[in-house]
Amino acid sequence: MSTSDFRDLDVWKKARLMTLSVYELTNKGALAKDFGLRDQMRRAAVSVCSNIAEGNERSTDRDTVRFLYIAQGSVAELIAQSDIALGVGYLNGDESKKLTDAGEEVARMLGGLIKYRENVT
Repeated sequence: MSTSDFRDLDVWKKARLMTLSVYELTNKGALAKDFGLRDQMRRAAVSVCSNIAEGNERSTDRDTVRFLYIAQGSVAELIAQSDIALGVGYLNGDESKKLTDAGEEVARMLGGLIKYRENVT
């Protein structure tokens, strides 16, 4: 098990801020009324934070890496959903770019953490 609290991880902090942004964006306008897309975006964002936290608590680096890869997949899912929301007019260009940029930053951070944890084993 990890000796650090997942809330101390910079990647978790960034993912949390991204998730809060998703909730803010999905609480307004037409996106708030599209329950399917809204809920899927929220689930993907929450999945990123949850899988970082769960991976951090795993007893082996191999288990940790598995959960970090799942978190990375959820980031990709969220970016795709943001692009869909932009395409149907639920998000404007700035909102979508902000969310995509946040997702790409979290994905890069996860990639670095994955590489580090894979090299520890």
